[in-house]
Amino acid sequence: MNFILAVFLCSSIQGNSCKQIQPDIKEFKDHYDCAIHGYQFAQETISGFDRKFVNDYKVYMKFMCNKKQKDQVWNYLKTHQ
Repeated sequence: MNFILAVFLCSSIQGNSCKQIQPDIKEFKDHYDCAIHGYQFAQETISGFDRKFVNDYKVYMKFMCNKKQKDQVWNYLKTHQ
């Protein structure tokens, strides 16, 4: 498994920052599988929220697939939140 999925739940409301959330699967054999799962996970997560919550907080998600070693990815995420 060469790619690690990092997912963030975000709000467009000023003063709110993105928070990292744990996807159900974190490691993938290639970038394609990681990207497809990232979009599916984001869609399922947003769909699970109440419409009012999403609209009020302008919720969105972002994710990245990174080929680096686990320790490097988590260190990067800690410094870029």
